[in-house]
Amino acid sequence: MSGSEPMSSAARPAPGARLAQLRKERHLTQDQLAAAAAISKSLLSKIEVGDRPLTPATAAALGRAMGLSMADVQGLTPPTAAQESVVDDLRAAMRDYDLPRKREVSGQEVRQRLRQTEELRNAVDLARLMPLLPGLLRDATSHAHRSNTSESWALLGEVYSVVYWLAARHRWLDMAEVAVARETWAAEQMDNPLFSAVAARDRAGTYLNFGDCENGLVVVERAISDAESRLSGDRRDIAVGLLNLRGMTLAGRLPDHREARREAHRHMQYAEHAASHFSREFKVHGLSFGRKNTFTHRFATLIDLGESRSALALADDIAVPLSGLPATRRAPSFINQARARVSLNDNDGALESLARAWDIAPQLVRIHPMAQEVLRVVDSRHKRSNPLLTRLLELAGTGNRGS
Repeated sequence: MSGSEPMSSAARPAPGARLAQLRKERHLTQDQLAAAAAISKSLLSKIEVGDRPLTPATAAALGRAMGLSMADVQGLTPPTAAQESVVDDLRAAMRDYDLPRKREVSGQEVRQRLRQTEELRNAVDLARLMPLLPGLLRDATSHAHRSNTSESWALLGEVYSVVYWLAARHRWLDMAEVAVARETWAAEQMDNPLFSAVAARDRAGTYLNFGDCENGLVVVERAISDAESRLSGDRRDIAVGLLNLRGMTLAGRLPDHREARREAHRHMQYAEHAASHFSREFKVHGLSFGRKNTFTHRFATLIDLGESRSALALADDIAVPLSGLPATRRAPSFINQARARVSLNDNDGALESLARAWDIAPQLVRIHPMAQEVLRVVDSRHKRSNPLLTRLLELAGTGNRGS
């Protein structure tokens, strides 16, 4: 198992352990918080002691009850000392969105550098990706303002999309919101309905990050209607498909379980219909759409809906339908598999899934809230020494994460 440098020994608590801290800081009893969040006290207690993982939907419900976002409950990943200046530069570049620099940059140079950042994103090489973004964003800004073409504004929007992705992974939601606002603004500079759909998908993602799935679905439905009226053929299928993938995820986390199941399966049906028109994954504006990416979203959404057995039954080995997809899709799928397995008390299987995710994208697994939760729960359940568990805990830079 590969693994880059672990976090410091002073690692932050996993989301479930953090939840207990947040509750106590607000002088709430478990009875009070559970009632306010409309969940059972038994579930809350099990989450806090490490017997159940804190899921995104439950984190959102508990966050609303405490006046917090889902990301507040999960906890952000602060930049390292080496990253702080880069993050400051990136914020400054976003602030200067309408201030092009004097240096002229060709479209070819921007495209080449953007492709490099997208390759690093797809590999989840966060350490190498982050330092490239401030300069690229400034140069893409200058190129868009000077060229003022549909392509140049789309290139700028794609850079903002990468910034959004990076910020969302770390749960830097203020940066994510600004990035998406700038991406939407770039899409509005020229008539480019396909990129407008991509920007809407990312905007809906900010609602997902905050745990506001209802309004995220409003954004998705409006964008689907716009794409269907302005696009045709493959471009319409791609736009509508990507938006339904986002809608599927949002719907699967709605607080009303009956509505969640109905709406999630509706978006699954539409996404799978759109994907059926393509024999391979189609790449557009830094994203991909096709049957394999649709599989990853269906797999994750079934787990969000509490249908772990159905999700695991989709494939004997999910590595097969995941083959050819980037690490950004494969690693989260193995984390989701770990979540499904731990919900069925298959603790050893959950560890195997986490190990596979770590082999694919160690930098992502280390900061992923569900990976942290699965590891915390398996650790609290294990009564005997387990070499794989010990190794994963060492890579994560922590000891026992339970209360």
